[in-house]
Amino acid sequence: MPNQPIIALLYDFDKTLCTQDMQNYAFIPSLGLAPGDFWKIANDFGRQEKMDSVLAYMYAMIRESEKRGLPLTRQRLNHCGRNVSFFPGVTGWFERINRYGGLLGVQVEHYVISSGLREIIEGSAIAGEFKEIYASEFYYDGEGNPTWPRLAVNFTAKTQFVYRINKGVLDVSDDRTLNDSMPDDSKRVPFPNMIYLGDGLSDVPCMKMMRAYGGQAIAVYQAVNRRGVEQLLRQGRVDYIYPADYREGTELEITVKNIIRKMAVSQQLYEEKASQLRAIQ
Repeated sequence: MPNQPIIALLYDFDKTLCTQDMQNYAFIPSLGLAPGDFWKIANDFGRQEKMDSVLAYMYAMIRESEKRGLPLTRQRLNHCGRNVSFFPGVTGWFERINRYGGLLGVQVEHYVISSGLREIIEGSAIAGEFKEIYASEFYYDGEGNPTWPRLAVNFTAKTQFVYRINKGVLDVSDDRTLNDSMPDDSKRVPFPNMIYLGDGLSDVPCMKMMRAYGGQAIAVYQAVNRRGVEQLLRQGRVDYIYPADYREGTELEITVKNIIRKMAVSQQLYEEKASQLRAIQ
């Protein structure tokens, strides 16, 4: 149905949907390094050169691969995505949530906004579930070698993609349309129809947007980051916190469905009022 209201679920990826940094599963082991060793190399380089941390890790991926004579191709990174391990219930989550939205007369869309690598996400088992994947990415030359960052998504840059989803301007090269003035009632996905799921401080800018503009922010946690997530709740930076368990019947799923139901009812009431106003004009 073309006129169905749209509800958008926006996700961080690392430690929100998958259990650790996506490079840890296959890419870093292929270098013969432990994850801690690679991230120390990348972070030390970034601090030394006063470089954005995302650009620093992308450069470290190229440099460490070159040192070992390993081509850093898109195909290699896609293959690394096959090893990504997800939290319980993630692989069935999208179909269940979409079906529930359909029962309420709304269309549910899923988006990734991640500082990780698009190439790895595209190789993962859930890549096809997303309408769009916003993540860091390399530009490759004619021989398949990464020569430049095509997109680097740091923590604060994540917010621009929330605006893109809001306006329906999904092409990252289209800045002009993104910055055009647009009445709130013509935006493709209103902010009150958005739910953001993340796992920590890197998601705070997007979570703050949700709370400021009427959306909902949920933080998921593992035992190792539970204390930090609880702090976000105490500080009023998120609306809800839950264990990273996406299985059917969990508290996380129940709350997300309740939010979707509330959004669907709000949309119906808005449309009813708008219809009445048009009728008396």
